[in-house]
Amino acid sequence: MSGDVWFTILPDGESGAAAARVLRPRATDTVAHPSGRPWLLGSWPDGHVTVGSAGARRVAVIGRCPVTADELSARAGRLRGVAAVEDVEAIAHGLTGSFHLVAAVDGAVRARGSASGVRRLFHARVAGARVAADRSDRLAAAIGAAPDERILAAHLLASPLPYPLDDRCVWRGVEAVRSCDSLLIDADGRARTGRWWTPPEPHRAWQDGLPEVRAALRAAVAACTDGGGTVSADLSGGLDSTSLCFLAAREQERTRPPGARLVTLRWRSVDPENDDATWAARAAAHLPDSEHVTPDPDRWPLWYSDLAALTGDAVPTDEPGPWVRDGARMAELCRLMTGRGSRLHLMGGGGDELFSTFPPHLHDYVRSHPLAAYGRIRTQRASQHWPLGPLLRQLADRRTFGQWLTAWAEGLGVAEPSSAALVRGAPSTAWGVDLRMPPWATPDAVRAVRGLLLEAAETAETAEPLAPQRGQHTALACVRTGGRGLRQLDQVTSARGLGQAAPFLDDQVIEAALAIRVAERSTPGRYKPVLAEAVRGTVPDDVLRRHTKGEYSTDFHAALRHNRAALVELFDDSWLARAGLIDDAAVRASLLGVHPIPEGLRSLSSSLGTEIWFRAATKRAGRPGPAPETIPEGAD
Repeated sequence: MSGDVWFTILPDGESGAAAARVLRPRATDTVAHPSGRPWLLGSWPDGHVTVGSAGARRVAVIGRCPVTADELSARAGRLRGVAAVEDVEAIAHGLTGSFHLVAAVDGAVRARGSASGVRRLFHARVAGARVAADRSDRLAAAIGAAPDERILAAHLLASPLPYPLDDRCVWRGVEAVRSCDSLLIDADGRARTGRWWTPPEPHRAWQDGLPEVRAALRAAVAACTDGGGTVSADLSGGLDSTSLCFLAAREQERTRPPGARLVTLRWRSVDPENDDATWAARAAAHLPDSEHVTPDPDRWPLWYSDLAALTGDAVPTDEPGPWVRDGARMAELCRLMTGRGSRLHLMGGGGDELFSTFPPHLHDYVRSHPLAAYGRIRTQRASQHWPLGPLLRQLADRRTFGQWLTAWAEGLGVAEPSSAALVRGAPSTAWGVDLRMPPWATPDAVRAVRGLLLEAAETAETAEPLAPQRGQHTALACVRTGGRGLRQLDQVTSARGLGQAAPFLDDQVIEAALAIRVAERSTPGRYKPVLAEAVRGTVPDDVLRRHTKGEYSTDFHAALRHNRAALVELFDDSWLARAGLIDDAAVRASLLGVHPIPEGLRSLSSSLGTEIWFRAATKRAGRPGPAPETIPEGAD
């Protein structure tokens, strides 16, 4: 099925029925409450929604989950009600995959997405009823909402939005449900949220956590291959995507579902020194029963290609995102894989987040295990040439998350030295990356984002980190960013008939991996040791020997050189500039400047994605473009 995939959730009452009448013209599928009124309304492919019922109780799993309607009906029979989060979560115990869970009893509904944000929920008041949906733009269209220019400004900072801004919705009047929360809608249309997921405490030794990681990974991939048919997967040569290819092949061989077939895709870097190709070829040689597709470099689009195809009113995502850089590649991916019958494409997103350690963990490590931390820091300083003084200052930092957030807000518009990216410095061990607004952001845009960050620092929920330890907090924040990025890619490719899956971001894999002690997820001299040991015996040993990672700055330069004129032309009539959020002359100057390394245009993909999305969203709603020098709401 091609076209948008979406659903809305309605309470069972007159207000819900009124909301359904507003939403129905765009819908092709419906599932009813016991009363006959609409419960789920939207458009989805066969097999995407599985419903179980027991009397007046309904349970639905929406997404990728190997559960049958009969099994769900048995679970629905054990459901006592939806008022308590624990009752609903109890019937979901043991379900694998990536999905939304929805339950309804006596007209009330409880729903939630996934911990990573791959599956999200939004809600808004439609025709007097509180209605939930997996896509914010469907609710925005129902209520005639316009984009919130303060959130658009934040997307210039980073897209997907970083924590704690990542639960802000880009549409006015539409609210996002936090990924750790579920939404309860009463029969009378009132709504409230409650926490359904709490991150695990990282207390397990890696040897103790390894069996659970291995089992979770196998179950996540099995949820992709369940049902048979052709699935496809990236085979970049990196450990993450390579592991998924071998796990998928193993699962197909083990279960032999009807028509099971694996197709892999590898695109070639323009850099002859990139060793991804060598390792991908080595892996492919161990998968002789799979079809391996490697497009010729002159047939595989460069980044930033064919932007004209995205500047109409049909951008498929419900919020801005940097995926537009890869828009032409996503179109070619879908053409190649659907042409070979693939119904689902696997990618390795989430592997770095779960099976690497980030520098902030050193801040925790020197306090919990100072002698071991000293040895690790000495080894990494020697190999990566970290300067000692700045590193010690980083490790001595004692700011709380709220204090760091405030400092980040205050430094938001301060330009980094032009030479900073060329000098190898000490890594930041703070609570997060102090992202700066791009040099083309206007003072109004900077003030708007600063206001959002300061609001977050003063709000009880967002002024707290995701975990007490900086290393675990950083991993969780990166998982959320990866989840939202995958969600957008899935919206793009699903519109062309090819769903996207990142098994590393399934809930059970996240919980198993993040329960392992942070410092033990990576060790000097070994690359992703937990993942390597989890797939050993499935992935051949000579493939697991890789300790490098591909680098793509050459591809960036080639893409910029080839598409520079189209990028400059696109920003010549910038709608973000009309709204007062960017200085289009500054964008052109940056595009026409010299950039020795990609960090010089680090914000380009986010700004480009926001520009194209803003145009499309405004045109699709039938609104005129923004008046020049629009001041973002809340900027003062």
